[in-house]
Amino acid sequence: MQFSYFHLMPYTATRTVPHDWPVSNKDFDPKVGANLYRGYLDNLTLAEECGFDWIGCNEHHMSPYGLMSNPNIIGAALIERTKRAKIAIVGSLVPLLNPIRIAEEYAMLDVMSGGRLIAGLLRGIPHEYVAYNVPPDESYGRLIEAIHLIKKAWTAQEPFGWEGKYYQFRAISIWPKPYQQPHPRILMSGSTESSAKLAAREGAMLGLVQITDVEATKKMIRVYRDEAKECGWNPGPEDILIGCSCLIADSFKEAKETLEEGRNFLADILGGGMRTAQQLVLQKSRYYDDDSKKKFMDMRKIMRVPIEDLLAKKAIMCGTAEMVTESIHHLHKEFGHGCMSLSMKIGNVPDEVTAKSLRLFRDKVRPHVHNL
Repeated sequence: MQFSYFHLMPYTATRTVPHDWPVSNKDFDPKVGANLYRGYLDNLTLAEECGFDWIGCNEHHMSPYGLMSNPNIIGAALIERTKRAKIAIVGSLVPLLNPIRIAEEYAMLDVMSGGRLIAGLLRGIPHEYVAYNVPPDESYGRLIEAIHLIKKAWTAQEPFGWEGKYYQFRAISIWPKPYQQPHPRILMSGSTESSAKLAAREGAMLGLVQITDVEATKKMIRVYRDEAKECGWNPGPEDILIGCSCLIADSFKEAKETLEEGRNFLADILGGGMRTAQQLVLQKSRYYDDDSKKKFMDMRKIMRVPIEDLLAKKAIMCGTAEMVTESIHHLHKEFGHGCMSLSMKIGNVPDEVTAKSLRLFRDKVRPHVHNL
């Protein structure tokens, strides 16, 4: 079992409940921000020392929810601070960006790290399209075309032109080429049937970054495996990543109280303005079909579900090292996945608590689960 450490880099110094989008940045203090970045990079580096195989970076815009508007910058900083862990950019939001720039920057990161890049090629969540003024209705088509263009940019031996529906380039020949050949491992989301099928068609790793329901997650894995077989390949455990929020403490009471406060801050403060944008996109675009739209709306309510209910559904890890170890064994039995992404900085959970959680994982959890 491989383990990935995932971090949103939230701005936790604000107490304003935002209701508009974009979220006003009047509460942002650059000195506080500088300290947060330094502390977060220290925390992410600690994950390697605590036995994590991957370190995950991600992209969000125009709110305190996350300070990684360009995850590749954070990835580059981590390359210089780490030696072994893969740098998982999960990921650049492909339809919002220039795909050639993504191909170039990912190739740079792969070469700089000596082949440690995991290349996330993601569509993102609805509100990001408001931030960058990209039509949400075009998101799926842009994603598919951009993935094919990025792959060709990574593998072509001579300059080539591209005349697509969404992207046009007279001549392309990227420098550098990726370190890994033919290209870095691609990770894609599988939160809907269409996205799970697309990941299988592209030969990508399936990322299910937030468990909400065991049976629904199993269904997405079946969809992915079935589509892959239709395409002539059979995914193994190493092709499936499952993500989960996690807090490890000396007692269940301590873990529960800390995580509850963090989840409340995430729901009330960090997630406030995004809900306005998401509601607008979901009402006025075809970003999701009706079933997927309902699922996304339900996901927004998960932060209000009591921790005991989430634990009963194995949708969260919270408690002692022994409890978390049991949860990992249970989920591996259910899903047969080969990579587990753990998110420990939930809302305003203190950094020292997150660091303790990492060390408890190293000392008391990983020895009992790394051979799964």
